[in-house]
Amino acid sequence: MGKILLYYKYIDIKYPEQIKKWQERLCKELCLTGRVIIAHEGINATLGGSIEAIEKYKQAVSEHELFDKIDFKESDGNSDYFPRLRIVVKEEITRLGLDPKTITAHNGGIHLTPEEVHKLLEQPPKDLVVFDTRNNYESRIGAFNNALIPNIDTFRDLPQYIDENPELFKDKEVLMYCTGGVRCERASTYLKSKNIAKKVYQIEGGIHRYAEKFPDGFFRGKNYVFDGRIAAKVTDDILTTCDLCPTPFDDYTNCLNAECNEQFIACDLCIKKFGNTCSATCYELVQNNKVIIRKMPKKIVSNESFIV
Repeated sequence: MGKILLYYKYIDIKYPEQIKKWQERLCKELCLTGRVIIAHEGINATLGGSIEAIEKYKQAVSEHELFDKIDFKESDGNSDYFPRLRIVVKEEITRLGLDPKTITAHNGGIHLTPEEVHKLLEQPPKDLVVFDTRNNYESRIGAFNNALIPNIDTFRDLPQYIDENPELFKDKEVLMYCTGGVRCERASTYLKSKNIAKKVYQIEGGIHRYAEKFPDGFFRGKNYVFDGRIAAKVTDDILTTCDLCPTPFDDYTNCLNAECNEQFIACDLCIKKFGNTCSATCYELVQNNKVIIRKMPKKIVSNESFIV
């Protein structure tokens, strides 16, 4: 068993291509897999590897002049959860679709520790809005109690949702959350720029740090992640149902029809009935060999109770 590491840092990077080359050398030497996104605005990474390799990686990053004082978040796992190593330079380290020079992470909401968040949610003010900044397929399987959950497909849809629903935030105290905190840094800046909310907060360390401190707290269900684990249980609550029948269920899978590859939720009976496809249509196409069949990934079991 090894570790999965999640971290980010918003910091001015003058030469992101140089950081990319350094990260490539470092990750390959340590046999790490995963994703590292680098931009002028900072770095955002999720990596898997052996415990020893992860520790060496953390030490090397911490010793770099740009990347001290990083909040490294860890979970049980290893490099098997990622198909390959991918290190890229982009305009944003998480795509909000707005100019990172204008909507920066330096003007974001007030950071609340997990303890402060828990206390706030135990006795919430009447004007508190708990705002989920994640995509709909993430919030479908896990969310904070009574959260405002926008029906958005991608993070870059969030500004439009805010623009079209200002009354939801007007004169409110807004507590924003995401998986590990990186999305809320700039999303909270955008909400603040609208001058409609009374106060804007964000959870320091996101769902990860909150669930670590309060595994039976106000977050219920599973936490979605972007690797081979797909999701891991925080609590036993099941918030949704199978897409093919009304059975309460919350495990995601991908359609066996490679040309579809739809990510969907299917209970064990429906997986068997529809042959790991998302619909009767895809089932017929697969059965009649009319499409390319997706290669089934190796099943990876995680006993983890929270996730990055």
